[in-house]
Amino acid sequence: MRGKDDRISRHNQSYLQRGESSMAQGVLPYKYEEEKKSSSMTSLAGLPLYLDLAFALGIPENIDRHLMLRPSQGWSDSRMVLSLMLLAIAGGDCVDDLRILEADEGFCRVLERIEPEEPARFRIKKARTFPSPSSVFRYLASFRTTDPPVQGAASIPRSPALGRFNLVNRDLVASVQQHDPSATATLDMDATIVETQKREALFCYEGYRAYQPLNVYWAEQELLVHTEFRDGNVSANYDLLRVFTDALDALPEGIDRVRLRADGAGYCHDLLAYCESGEHVRFGRIEFAVSCPVTEALKKETRLVPPDEWKRLDAQREWAEVGFVPNEIGHSKHGPTYRYLAVRDVLAQPVLPGMELPFQTCCLHGTQYKLRALCSNMDWAGVSLPLPTSGAGRARRPTPCSKRISSGGSFPPAPSDQMRHGGGSPSLHSICMQP
Repeated sequence: MRGKDDRISRHNQSYLQRGESSMAQGVLPYKYEEEKKSSSMTSLAGLPLYLDLAFALGIPENIDRHLMLRPSQGWSDSRMVLSLMLLAIAGGDCVDDLRILEADEGFCRVLERIEPEEPARFRIKKARTFPSPSSVFRYLASFRTTDPPVQGAASIPRSPALGRFNLVNRDLVASVQQHDPSATATLDMDATIVETQKREALFCYEGYRAYQPLNVYWAEQELLVHTEFRDGNVSANYDLLRVFTDALDALPEGIDRVRLRADGAGYCHDLLAYCESGEHVRFGRIEFAVSCPVTEALKKETRLVPPDEWKRLDAQREWAEVGFVPNEIGHSKHGPTYRYLAVRDVLAQPVLPGMELPFQTCCLHGTQYKLRALCSNMDWAGVSLPLPTSGAGRARRPTPCSKRISSGGSFPPAPSDQMRHGGGSPSLHSICMQP
């Protein structure tokens, strides 16, 4: 297919005009040629939709109001942050990729119409639409903490400027809640490993340099409610209660019920006791469903469950309620009472002596099973609880998948793998702390 402005050469023939350049032919019989003429076309036509959404939700105004790092001179806070957000959405890997956005003349013209130049902020007329990488690096330095990370010790960097992003995020969540109210907030809480090449980053438990922010995600609204930036060596279950109460304080008006959902890292008795006690002034008792470790004591109680009490979950798995009380809450008759549910899955191959498996197994009634467990304070009739996921290596993901036990109410879907691993909308914290 050839037209007047066609710049593809075929069959080893080249049709070049003066000022054009050509890339050497590869395996296939065509060449790429660079067009030197200015053009108003853009390959980033989808990005203005995100800008439209950002302005509809008031994000630029909230950024300028809360951050206050560039109140009068130079690139504004909102222009800096929005540039990084657009870069992340477009698939950029580093700050230097802003040069690619700047080179897209068509998108730059769109951005200039949306956000016209503010002459009072610059001493001389600016020649760029996006901030230069060097100016962005200087801006990101404002969010760094002066406390050096310590290998082998849990370190949570404290940066006043970085903490202001939570105020921006609160306004964002409140704006979404105002447009589309939800009376229930199911909060998924877990840490997410973000690999990095920064030399000052510490090693995570998987053996590479990373950061490990702790995130609280609102399932009904599909929004990140609260996040805390952490070094890679900080355990996922470190100081969860404080972060959870901060997330509760960040929830907007109009919510009547809050539920907590987490993987095995969320099985902390101080957190579960707080949810059960009803101490929170606004929400009272908070229902939860949290994966729990399969200990030898839990295995022992699971073996005592009669065969007729196991109920079919799907084609391969069964579940049953186990009469189990852990030592952490069994020292007093006034302690909280939780439900423990076991999920078993028949192993396709027998476990041979000496084999090391990434999951717990148990022999029940002469059959070998893969065994997982869930702890909850819910007592619904015909409730659907989010049971633990199958397979290994999923403990670092924010939530177990939601599976129906019987008819009745159910949890909303858990966050997708894309959102868990940074493929969805990026958080403001992660944008500022990435290399």
